[in-house]
Amino acid sequence: MSEPLPQTYAVVDLARFDANLTAVRSRVAPAETMFVVKNDAYGHGSDVLVPRAVAQGVRWIGALDVETALHIRGIVDPGVRTFAWLLSARDDLAAAADAGVDLGIGDRSVLEAAASAATAQPVRVHLKIDTGLNRNGVRGEDWGAFVARAAELQDEGRILVDGVWSHISEASDDDDDEARRRFDLALAGAEAAGLAPEYRHLAASAASFLRAEFRYDMVRVGAFVYGISPAGGPHEEELGISPVMSLRTHVVERRGDCAVLPLGAWHGVPSIAAGRGRVGVKGRGRLVQQIGTDWMTIAADEDVLVGDDVAVFGPGDVGEPTATEWAELIDTIGEEVVLKVDRRIPRIYR
Repeated sequence: MSEPLPQTYAVVDLARFDANLTAVRSRVAPAETMFVVKNDAYGHGSDVLVPRAVAQGVRWIGALDVETALHIRGIVDPGVRTFAWLLSARDDLAAAADAGVDLGIGDRSVLEAAASAATAQPVRVHLKIDTGLNRNGVRGEDWGAFVARAAELQDEGRILVDGVWSHISEASDDDDDEARRRFDLALAGAEAAGLAPEYRHLAASAASFLRAEFRYDMVRVGAFVYGISPAGGPHEEELGISPVMSLRTHVVERRGDCAVLPLGAWHGVPSIAAGRGRVGVKGRGRLVQQIGTDWMTIAADEDVLVGDDVAVFGPGDVGEPTATEWAELIDTIGEEVVLKVDRRIPRIYR
């Protein structure tokens, strides 16, 4: 017999994950897909999803920080590359280098620290240019000196410059076009310094999916693989993806014309959505009335009973909104809604 379900749990739909990953890889080909798994695969569970992605042919995992990258290295074979980019000179770059982690470097002090961490083999690095987002990258006026120093360190056998990369805002086509212009200038500057990086990567989910000219050699995709569409942009159906995670609970009490759920702000439900958000019960959306610390109430007519299944967000199977639709109510993004789900809530893999 199967185990009874917990009162509150998050379903991770593996078939939807597989379909999303296939759709992304097909859309961006021939560019490589780097599967981004920061924050434990956006709260979905990297230990389950990373091996699944690798089995589908993914050969790059984006891990954010050194700690995550080292964990990922322990669950994948040596042929799978792991990329970490939230770095400081104080991080254990020697351990990362020994494990074969690729380091995304956008700071001169981190470049020097990475070179110092080299042992028998050079440290693989990807140099980051700031293309306007101001997120941990080398400014354009400093790029020439930066890549010249990287070329010296490569000639000394201490690093191998295997990539040039950046982040973009994905806020507007004009902003992204300007970022791409700066990126191309940076690539030319790296080449002029004598560098020949194999990988150029600029785009994340939205730009990689919607604009072919941003794909270069590789794209870094997180949100779309989890079925999370951009807030205010094309939703899941238009993109050919579907939400992987569904947050579920049950009605525990009836109080007049409302029902009580054992889920609240402490579990990651945004309290400011009270009076605006909806949950799905028996195929219909029901208004969220109040959100407390560990409880919430929803509008309920007589057909809502104690014990009924409730979907807070998910793919819409029982009338619930998606995580992105929740996000749009409170002026945030779908990733934030998913990431706030308490890690103590059990993940059920189907």
